Amino acid sequence: MIGSLTTGAWDATRNMAEAMTSPFRDPVIRLGVTGLSRAGKTVFITSLVANLMDRGRMPQLRAAAEGRIQAAWLQPQPDDDVARFAFEEHLAALTSPQPRWPEGTRRVSELRLSFRLAPTGLLGGLSGPRTLHLDIVDYPGEWLLDLSLLEKDFTEWSVRALAKAQARPGAEEFLARLKALDLGAPLDEVELKGLAEAYAAHLRAARDAGYSDCTPGRFLLPGDMEGSPALTFAPLPPVADAKRGSLWRESERRFEAYKRLVVTPFFREHFARIDRQVVLVDVLGALGRGPRAFEDLRQAMAEILSAFSPGRNAWLARLLGQRRVERILFAATKADHLHHSQHGRLAALTEALLREARDRAEFAGAETEAMAIASLRTTVEDRIEHGGEMVDVVRGRLDGTGRQVALHPGDLPEDPGRLLAPARAGAEGWPLQDYAVREFAPAPLTLRPGEGPPHIRLDKAAEFLIGDEL
Repeated sequence: MIGSLTTGAWDATRNMAEAMTSPFRDPVIRLGVTGLSRAGKTVFITSLVANLMDRGRMPQLRAAAEGRIQAAWLQPQPDDDVARFAFEEHLAALTSPQPRWPEGTRRVSELRLSFRLAPTGLLGGLSGPRTLHLDIVDYPGEWLLDLSLLEKDFTEWSVRALAKAQARPGAEEFLARLKALDLGAPLDEVELKGLAEAYAAHLRAARDAGYSDCTPGRFLLPGDMEGSPALTFAPLPPVADAKRGSLWRESERRFEAYKRLVVTPFFREHFARIDRQVVLVDVLGALGRGPRAFEDLRQAMAEILSAFSPGRNAWLARLLGQRRVERILFAATKADHLHHSQHGRLAALTEALLREARDRAEFAGAETEAMAIASLRTTVEDRIEHGGEMVDVVRGRLDGTGRQVALHPGDLPEDPGRLLAPARAGAEGWPLQDYAVREFAPAPLTLRPGEGPPHIRLDKAAEFLIGDEL
């Protein structure tokens, strides 16, 4: 309780200072980019920044189309204790003669993009150009689900984690070790360390098999905390009257330490300061892995979004330390893996997948939007004859092999319920067809002056997220 009060007082003090000084400095929008692994956060940020600096491919961003953006440039971010997003390195990887995907997110990073905007309104001619800063904050996907742990105790989390382990791959060693332990016995550090390592190995196997809800996230990306007591615990069955110093009680204590030392600071320093939010979702990847992975993604995204405080920002709310997310974009990535005729169905499926979380955000006052995007277009569209019929396909270079292919991954249904219903029911496979989702490699690019990388609807996404401020 004391910790919560202290955190609340700190947030209120910081937001009060921001509110009191904001009239005397240039306005800032903090844009959070979130999503689970393989959703494409790094490529999204790299392509967005490149296309905001060179706006030849951004016709649906009205400020660009109307010439209100006079200049856009990068400058040092305001948080000196946060790593800089490696924009230049990532863009070089995507645009080199032999393009490759950049490395995924492994830590929190930040980038500031500043705009010089033409004056508008009746008094615009007197005020001159104005400056707006866009601070983009990137979060490791593996850490996102940890935010839901703040509302769970050790027993609640353990019961749920153990139930999931029974039906997922790679849990055999962990469950065997767990069965052999006396959870009420005094702590044996070697035994608990081995159990934690076995559980972490299970989480990695589950993630590689396409499952999304894999907590604690730092077990997958421990960083400099590897081997610390706060990362040396595992889910355990409930034990009645476990004594202090027992294996069960020490695991419970370390779970609470994990929330206090890892999750709470992460939430306070980054998530709680967000104005606008992008939630990237690899819907096609989950489809290709089957109904269970698809349902797990739905549950995971609901858990993630429950940690946000959506709603329209107000000066008084900020002053009182109740900062809110104003706009949330739910973006299904890799739309270039489908023919454009199916993009509307992909957006509808994304909207249905996140319906519960989206309704909660809208009820709190936040504006939300769902769309299908591709941060970097890797394919071209074509029609080919197959089995006596003309089929819409996309052509591209397969990631890993470099082989050129024409792919039709399967037709998405007009009614998203045809996929959501079997996924909720725990079906082994899709009832009508499987979805042959493959990963494409980035295509070699030839960019003309003033053009950013090719994309699908990135300009529409930017208009929703920041267009009102531009």
